[in-house]
Amino acid sequence: MTQLLLLIVALLVLGHVPPGRSEFKRCWKGQGACGTYCTRHETYMHMCPDASLCCVAYGIRPLP
Repeated sequence: MTQLLLLIVALLVLGHVPPGRSEFKRCWKGQGACGTYCTRHETYMHMCPDASLCCVAYGIRPLP
């Protein structure tokens, strides 16, 4: 009975976890992702329409 209760609680908690990075809005020709911060392997390109950062991987970033 205790294991069943723990399973139900775990499923309820997992249902409230925010979506992963793949669910974020795409930007910069689909190569970047909008988010509140960029990882250390990404660089900031420009602002997204919702005022978040457009983060693009260093390997994809165009040279100035």
